[in-house]
Amino acid sequence: MHGTLSDGLEVNVPAREAWALYGTLKLTTVTHFFDKIETIQGDGGVGTILKLTLPAGAAAFDSYEEKYTKIDDAKMVKEAEVISGGYLDLGFTLYRTRFEIIKTSKTSCVTKTTIEYDVNEEDVANFTYVSILPMISIMKDAATYLLANTENS
Repeated sequence: MHGTLSDGLEVNVPAREAWALYGTLKLTTVTHFFDKIETIQGDGGVGTILKLTLPAGAAAFDSYEEKYTKIDDAKMVKEAEVISGGYLDLGFTLYRTRFEIIKTSKTSCVTKTTIEYDVNEEDVANFTYVSILPMISIMKDAATYLLANTENS
């Protein structure tokens, strides 16, 4: 089974300033959703691997590792895929998250998130564990940070 979830949030900051946060590891320092985020490998570029530990009871698993698979500065798109634990332990063969910054004016943008997943047919009931809410939480934390720390806000 294949599925996609998506949502967006308008932020009154220039797109390039939002991308300066989203396109780097700095995003991991402003989110409050995870209990702990550890950089296992890399410096924030493609190939960087993070271990993300969730709050107790937040999901059907405690942690997982993800790898940045795409960072496009021109299009302001960043993708990561779960490479161990978490969703993969629940029968998913793909769990990819994407953040995209879309310029709407000189001083505002939309931060968009998308989750794309594939789950084995025998584990199809586990698709109910997929939620866009953690990604929305990250975008809200990022928006709060950007509005407090952007010169043009």
